[in-house]
Amino acid sequence: MLIIAGSDSGGGAGIQADIKTVTALGGFAMTAVTALTVQNTLGVSGIFDVPPAFVAEQMRAVLADLGADCIKLGMLHRPEVVEVVADVLAEAAAGVPVVVDPVMVAKGGHSLLAEPAVASLRRRLLPIATVLTPNLPEAAVLLGEEGPGADPLRDAERLLGLGPQAVLLKGGHAAGPLLVDVLAERGRGPERLESRRIATRHTHGTGCTLASALACGIGQGLGVRDAVIRARAYVRAAIEAAPGFGAGHGPLGHAHTVRPFPTTPEAG
Repeated sequence: MLIIAGSDSGGGAGIQADIKTVTALGGFAMTAVTALTVQNTLGVSGIFDVPPAFVAEQMRAVLADLGADCIKLGMLHRPEVVEVVADVLAEAAAGVPVVVDPVMVAKGGHSLLAEPAVASLRRRLLPIATVLTPNLPEAAVLLGEEGPGADPLRDAERLLGLGPQAVLLKGGHAAGPLLVDVLAERGRGPERLESRRIATRHTHGTGCTLASALACGIGQGLGVRDAVIRARAYVRAAIEAAPGFGAGHGPLGHAHTVRPFPTTPEAG
């Protein structure tokens, strides 16, 4: 699976979370890094952009040699990167499923997608998305709204109108004891996916993790709904297994599926 996204120096989100997730679910992760961020559990304090031409070189090198069963798009940051990613996908990955996670704002509030890039994202990438995975604020931006709408089922269907084959509208930003995501696919009505909200501050990277888990499932041959169900279960268990690191929004326990390696050799 090819992941095209930014790096998180704190290890909880971005490329680092993506690689951990795909590995924990039995996949093989390859990457094209779009930006380097200076961040920890307290927030983002700096962004260093990778030149768009170099992003394209990373993508072409991986696709030409290793190929990809699914592609996950995360932080793209600038319109020039959105454009070059779209160009290379059309050139070298036509027909490969694409999961688009429209990463716009970090957990601490730092902007991760420049405003001019939103139009490029909407125009170039949503029409080729197999699944679009916005949270409620991101959905509002994509729909041109001032804030999240009152009816997420309707908003998920409106997002389908922008071109993706399916939309997973994440409800984590809403209030209440229930976490409600909405899955909308072409040809079928929207479906509410409910779970009890976990009271914790350790939720850094949940969006990246969910999108990568979903993309991994699709790359392994699962249908969209089955991949979503597995991805949601994986993220929930990862939140429950969070190691408790950091003073802010801590990382998830991505390795909860992995059997611990023995720390001492067995007697022979």
